[in-house]
Formats: sequence, C-alpha cells, structure tokens
Amino acid sequence: MSIKFMKIHINPRENPCPNARQRRADGRPRYPRAVPRPSPRASARAATPTPAAAPAPSRFVDGYLAYLLAHASHRISAEFHREVEAAGLSVTEWRVLASLAGDGRETIGALSELTLTKQPTLSKIVQRMERQGLVRRSATASDKRQTLVALTAQGQQAVQAHLQRALGHQARVLQPLGAREARQLITVLNRLVTLPPPR
Repeated sequence: MSIKFMKIHINPRENPCPNARQRRADGRPRYPRAVPRPSPRASARAATPTPAAAPAPSRFVDGYLAYLLAHASHRISAEFHREVEAAGLSVTEWRVLASLAGDGRETIGALSELTLTKQPTLSKIVQRMERQGLVRRSATASDKRQTLVALTAQGQQAVQAHLQRALGHQARVLQPLGAREARQLITVLNRLVTLPPPR
C-alpha cells in the first residue's frame, strides 16, 4: 500500500484556505495582519476634484491690463469722488491734499505726476488752494525757480477727515478679496507703478 503525503502550508499567504489560521509557537492562533483603512481626511482629499483651469477671456479687453486698470480705477474711485465733491473739494484738490498728507513737500512737477494733472492746470489749482489757506509755496534751496508745495496746519486738519473716509472706502472695496489678496494686490500695484517705462 502506498502512502501519499499532503503538503501543509505554513505561510498564510500560501495557504489555499482563506479561513485558515496558523498557531504561534506557544499554541495561540496567528491571525493575518489587518490592512489599515484610509482616514476620512485622506478619502476626502482623494475625492476632491482638481479645479479646472480658468477659461480664456472671450473679449480682448478682459485680458488687457491697461483696460482693467482704468476700469477698476474708475469703478473704485467714482463713489468716493462723489463724497469728496459733496464736501466742497474738487478731485484734483483732494489728490493734492492726499499727496502732501503728513510732512510731505513736493515740487509742482512731482505733484503733477502724483495727481495725474497737467502742470499748468495744477499750478492754478495750487494757487487757489494757497489763497484758501490749505497749502503754502516756497522756493527750493537748490533752485529758486522751482516751487515746493506743502500743507499748512489748516490743510493738515482738513485732510484728516478725508483720509479716514478714503481708508474706510478702500476697506469696503477690498473686503471681498480677503486680507491676504488685498495686501498682494497693493504690493503688485506698487511694483507696477515704480517700474521703469518700457523702451
């Protein structure tokens, strides 16, 4: 009579019976190692779809920097300029006061750039503001032909209320962006206006 030997699988991976369990050297059952389940957070990350790329603008002006800057400036400043004019100031007078706020002193040429006003027009406005007691003019020490403009004490007092209104208006405009994006926007715009002119 022939005797057949049956192979016993010691490794649970080799055991053909899925319910088979091995015993340790001390006789206790040996169970297969449990497979870790992914955490709910990892599952949520895996299920989150990747955001699609922003669609290309359908109109030329939607991606044109000059238009976007001009349009944004008009939209943001129009409301506040109405407040300035209701207080008895022109937009250029407000820009002069804002440019000189603090201990600032500027030449007519520099004020012309800061207020976006042609120099002959600005000179007349500064003369009118001087008669109103808001600014004073003086010659520079290096060139008597150049005129420096600074705020008087009355001008400093007059501009403070407008500065607070301007900051409040700015906060309302930037609020939907959040603090981080608002800071980034102002930083980028400051870099942009200080870049050398393109050749």
